[in-house]
Amino acid sequence: MPTSDPPIRPAATTACLRHGKGGLEVLLVRRSRKLVFYGSAWAFPGGRVDSDDASPGADLYDQPAGRNAAVRETHEETSITLTPETLVPLSHWTTPPGRPRRFSTWFFLARPTVERVVVDDGEIDKHWWALPADALVAQAQNEITLPPPTFITLLWLGGFNTVDAALSAAQAQPLERFVPRVATLGHVTVSLYQGDAGYATRDPKAIGPRHRLWMKPDGWNYERA
Repeated sequence: MPTSDPPIRPAATTACLRHGKGGLEVLLVRRSRKLVFYGSAWAFPGGRVDSDDASPGADLYDQPAGRNAAVRETHEETSITLTPETLVPLSHWTTPPGRPRRFSTWFFLARPTVERVVVDDGEIDKHWWALPADALVAQAQNEITLPPPTFITLLWLGGFNTVDAALSAAQAQPLERFVPRVATLGHVTVSLYQGDAGYATRDPKAIGPRHRLWMKPDGWNYERA
C-alpha cells in the first residue's frame, strides 16, 4: 500500500540581515547532519510553531504565531534576539508531497540590533554571514547545499545592496505564496510554482509563462517570465 504523506506542520524562519564590507549580508546556519529534514543544508534560522507561540484559541498557521515562532527559534539557534513586530514578511512556502517532513512556513526578514551569533551546537553546528551571491556560488560549486526556498530567497536578496532597500521592497510588495509541484523532464527535477504554464498539469513541457526552478546536476536555474 502507498505510504501517506506526513502532516503539514506550521513553521517559521527568519533571514537576518546586516550591512557588511561588500554590501548586504544574510545569516545562514548549517543544519546538523543528524536532522531528517535537510540535514547538513545551509538555511535561515527557524523551526516549527509550538502551541505556546499562539494566543489561546488562535490558529498556529496564522502569521502572528509564525512571528513568535520565528523570534523564538532564531534565539534558540543563534542567540540573536528579535521582536515579533519588527519582522517583515517576505513569502510563505508549503513543502511539496514526497518529503519526509512537510511544513507550512512563514519567511520573514529582520535586522538584528546585535549581530553576535552563538549556535546551539545541537540542531545547528555552524553559521555564516554571507553575501547572497557568495552563498549561491558556493552552492553552484557543490560546496554547500541549499533548500530551494533558501536558494530563491537568496536570489531575491541578491538584488539589493543595502538592508534598508531589501526591507523596504519586502514591505511594499504583496506576500508571495509558493506551493511547489515537482515534476521531471528527462533526468532533471523541475519545481513548478504558481503562474507557470505547466503548474496545473505538472507538465514542464507546457507552452506559456515560466515560474520554475530547474535543479540540474550542473547548476540550478530559477526561471520566471
